[in-house]
Amino acid sequence: MRGREEKPPATASSPQETAEAALDEPVDPRVEAARAGLPPVVDDLLHRFTTGGFGLLLVGGAVRHALMGSAGHELDFVTDSDIQQVRQIVHGWGDEVRVHRGGTPGVVSLRKQLGADSYTIRISACPTPSRNRPSGSRRAEHERALEAYLRRSDFTIDAMALGLSHVTLTDPFGGLRDLERRLLRTPRAPTASIAHDPLLMLRVVRGAARLGFEPVSELKDAMRTMARRVTEVPAEHVREELTATMLAARPSTGLRLLVDTRLAEHVLPELPALRFESAEHHRHKDIYEHTLKVLDQAIALETEGPDLTLRWAALLHDIGMPRTRRTGPNGHVSFHHHEVVGGKMARKRLRVLAYPKQLIEDVVRLVELHARFHGYVDGPWTDPAVRRYVRDAGPLLDRLHQLTRADCTTRDQRKANVLARAYDSLEERIEHLAVEDERQSARPDLNGHQIMEILGIRPGSELGRAYEYMRDLRIEKGPMNFEKARDALLEWRARRDR
Repeated sequence: MRGREEKPPATASSPQETAEAALDEPVDPRVEAARAGLPPVVDDLLHRFTTGGFGLLLVGGAVRHALMGSAGHELDFVTDSDIQQVRQIVHGWGDEVRVHRGGTPGVVSLRKQLGADSYTIRISACPTPSRNRPSGSRRAEHERALEAYLRRSDFTIDAMALGLSHVTLTDPFGGLRDLERRLLRTPRAPTASIAHDPLLMLRVVRGAARLGFEPVSELKDAMRTMARRVTEVPAEHVREELTATMLAARPSTGLRLLVDTRLAEHVLPELPALRFESAEHHRHKDIYEHTLKVLDQAIALETEGPDLTLRWAALLHDIGMPRTRRTGPNGHVSFHHHEVVGGKMARKRLRVLAYPKQLIEDVVRLVELHARFHGYVDGPWTDPAVRRYVRDAGPLLDRLHQLTRADCTTRDQRKANVLARAYDSLEERIEHLAVEDERQSARPDLNGHQIMEILGIRPGSELGRAYEYMRDLRIEKGPMNFEKARDALLEWRARRDR
């Protein structure tokens, strides 16, 4: 679809004409709205190119975003000038200007600060054919070059070019139609696209999670047939795509696609493994569906934006169940210590995906602790037990609260209410003990000098062990007077000396 554009005389054919060829068709109101909604930085850059006698087209995801109502801060352009001319045009205008010559045509990238907004801009050079050729020939050659450029896009919804000097939309692969229908389709045959770039399959998953778009059946079939090709992708690239999926608005949509296309069997096999058949005539809850629901519910409890640690913990919290599943004589199914096994499995998987050490340790700790709350439901804990829960969670306590609450997916409203009240009670006790402990200080009842004097020791490792014991004792028993603390320390020494 292209908008109306006045044609200059044949003897005065301009570069803009070849960059933004016109057809005598009315401009689609959606295209006009997209052009009108572009940020001022676009017109600022356009002016620099038109002053130099060159055209400029907005391309890629920025066009999709503009058609959806917001162009965003990452902008891609195509121009009919060469790479050196592009560099000269943006010299002194943009920051961090870089020239990339790895592909054809070359690309200039830069950053531009305009007011409070910062933009990442990429400009691909697509030089105009020789002026010695007839105007129509040059226009056709440029259109073919532009179509070839757009064909390299991942999806048709990103294979569109928006004319800027004159409002036009170049859409050779039906991207606007797919955008309206919320479909993911590749400009080339899906098998050819995947064969060229196997990582595309994970970008489909990410697109489904971020946009809520559905890949067309041919694309899903190709992904299912070629799923093993994802093993050719470096682990860090797999991690980047899975991270983007996990941080999307609805990761469960992408994860379902990951499983349904059998990609998960190669990058996250613990997830499809949760789809085992349950015993008890299938009365046991579906662990796979439960897991995705827990993820959705954990996201709903986030208070400070997407939390990758919490989301991974929610996704992996029950992955130990298939390995610990046991059926008793009465047909009862149990999963004893699945949280311990699951923690080990989570560590192994996240290491394979090359995640940072701290994220791995935090996710593993949450997986290990997520089931402990059920002991509180069975019988109220003592104050030392509550303190141990807080101590073991450490800085992850708030996330553990969120994960534990999200882990309730029962349809039995009465049971759900009981669990919610129990956790309310636990959180209230945690707050109460925190206030009490803050008043009384969390330091041991004996300081280092007193410990050395009682035990007759000098500074060193023995003092450190004694100090740690007295600190843990205070957490377990609460505050003690000097005499009781001294007796406890001497008893600890006696046990060590036996």
